Amino acid sequence: MSPTLNARRTPATLSAADGPRRLLLHLAALLLQIALLAGFVSPARAEVAIPPVVDISPLPPLGETWLAANPYRGNPQAVEIGRSAYNQSCARCHGVDADHQGNAADLRRVDAYCRRIADTGLRAACMLDNDAFFKESVLHGKVRVGVVHMPPWEGLLSQEVVWAIQTFVESRAGSVK
Repeated sequence: MSPTLNARRTPATLSAADGPRRLLLHLAALLLQIALLAGFVSPARAEVAIPPVVDISPLPPLGETWLAANPYRGNPQAVEIGRSAYNQSCARCHGVDADHQGNAADLRRVDAYCRRIADTGLRAACMLDNDAFFKESVLHGKVRVGVVHMPPWEGLLSQEVVWAIQTFVESRAGSVK
């Protein structure tokens, strides 16, 4: 009995007559389904990013135009405000207090290369590049092959909150094990 045109073939019922390319496509689909069920891959989420509730009044206001460099670097108040905002918005994926117990990147390592540069001018240029990377990642999120790895926060987080979060993350750099 030959299969009808609309019959659904599974990898277990495919034969060499179906062709190696078709067999590989079915196997890839099966592996993706297994990975989704096992939690290795996250499907694109329709979640709404919820902005943190933090009091930014102790920080100098920065206005609407985004700065190129983090103006709060080393500011202890920004560290505490950033910690609160981070734990409300980022900890679910990156781990509480940036401890990397989540399933996303270890943010404590984001500026690791820059910290090792001895030349102060080069280190400052590297940190400026890091600031741009951090800001763009937070504002636009991370999507790869249609899978949302990080939601975009543009319009939800002020630059005060973004820079405070980065300041907090940078303060955790020494906790990398």
